[in-house]
Amino acid sequence: MEITGPMLDRFDEILTPEALDFVAALQREFGARRLELLEARQARQAELSAGGMLDFLPETKEIREADWQVAPPAPGLEDRRVEITGPVDKKMTINALNSGAKVWLADFEDANSPLWENCVAGHLNLRDALDRTIDFETGGKTYALRPDAELATIVVRPRGWHLDEKHARVDGQPVSGSLFDFALYFFHCAKRQIDKGKGPYFYLPKMESHLEARLWNDVFTRAQELLGIPHGTIRATVLIETYPAAFEMEEILYELRDHSAGLNAGRWDYLFSVIKKFRTRGREFLLPERNAVTMTAPFMRAYTELLVRSCHKRGAHAIGGMAAFIPSRRDAEVNAVALEKVRADKTRESGDGFDGSWVAHPDLVPVCREVFDGVLGSRPNQLDRLREDVNVTAAELLAVSETPGEITETGLRNNVDVALRYLAAWMGGLGAVAIHNLMEDAATAEISRSQIWQWIHNDITLADTGAQVTKELVEQIISEELAGIAAEPGYDEKLYGQATALFKQVALDDDFAEFLTLPAYAQMP
Repeated sequence: MEITGPMLDRFDEILTPEALDFVAALQREFGARRLELLEARQARQAELSAGGMLDFLPETKEIREADWQVAPPAPGLEDRRVEITGPVDKKMTINALNSGAKVWLADFEDANSPLWENCVAGHLNLRDALDRTIDFETGGKTYALRPDAELATIVVRPRGWHLDEKHARVDGQPVSGSLFDFALYFFHCAKRQIDKGKGPYFYLPKMESHLEARLWNDVFTRAQELLGIPHGTIRATVLIETYPAAFEMEEILYELRDHSAGLNAGRWDYLFSVIKKFRTRGREFLLPERNAVTMTAPFMRAYTELLVRSCHKRGAHAIGGMAAFIPSRRDAEVNAVALEKVRADKTRESGDGFDGSWVAHPDLVPVCREVFDGVLGSRPNQLDRLREDVNVTAAELLAVSETPGEITETGLRNNVDVALRYLAAWMGGLGAVAIHNLMEDAATAEISRSQIWQWIHNDITLADTGAQVTKELVEQIISEELAGIAAEPGYDEKLYGQATALFKQVALDDDFAEFLTLPAYAQMP
């Protein structure tokens, strides 16, 4: 085991020989299977690009028709009516745990820029939070955990299977970012959580098949064996945020059934995956600009209703999507309009049968809680709402062309602006970034750049100007948007230079980058 990242203050408390041996053991046992599954993704993509179609799997029909249930809700996960998400820096750790939310998604993935310092310090923050020793001062203000408050249950989201941790190598090969994040948290915090009456819980991102869920389940089983923790103590909620996974929801629950805590409607990455999987298929899978795609679009309704039905059929929680609005301290009118949209979104989710939902900011916790309180009352969830009225077909999940909305220059400019601002922040070490009163993360940046790629390759004409979306037009808009950003306080020429080059690579190259975070991470120190 070789560590090439710097050993900063207290990193030796996390990167202990015993913890690194645990990482290495999991990497040696499961690293090859992970790479095989990533190759299977590429093979499936080639089939789709050649004209293939997604459908429910005939070979797993027996699983969908059989009578089985996942494990009952684990301690601290019975009631999930409001969950807050965010990176694992000190401020967010304290604010999230103090927020009044039932669950905090402690994010090493889309809301975290994977600088070495961020990743290792995040584990220190989680351990210190469980020991109630975390605090810090900034701007004359002190942040600390409330001593008598019930803190949110921590659920950690490791990086997806596709990402490496390049600063850690086993037998000369980079360690899986997923295994690195999982192993360090589990090694240091599993028993701490058990001692508090809860357990080591996880959110699993970016999976594309039940076979990838099977790999996670095997990792969990082995990790529990190695540390002498009872089988089934780990619980994991899977984000259904790729198009292929939407056709394998029950199979994913089945593979993780002893360790399953449900599914989440990861809607922003889901939209990105729709574009990515069918990017070569012309206008059949062409989406309007991202702000026009709402959860009432027919194919999105099919996705969320199937998710609730699949979960409750198997006794698993169904968790709704992100409310990304960031309240303004200066504009009450903006807040009023946005909060009404948040309320409507959570009302739809609670009415559809979801057991809880996500928010990105502590100020949205009361809104989400109030809406779900109105449906749940004193009950912890609504697992008894089986939604047997739902019968979603593959055709309904694939009905992207029925999505209302336009593609305008305003939408194109917004995609460019958001992507540039986000990528500059990400390269500088921030993974969750407030842009125009919305919390943007890697998922929304992916939508922005992939939409532009798709529009260029489908000769799209803008509805408001009549101009065709070409590389030359996008280059022009990049220059114009950059000029506006450069006039703002705090502009960093170096970071925006990196962000611009990266954005052009992932939005304008003829070859479509699988994830923008892969070339971006390669440029990080």
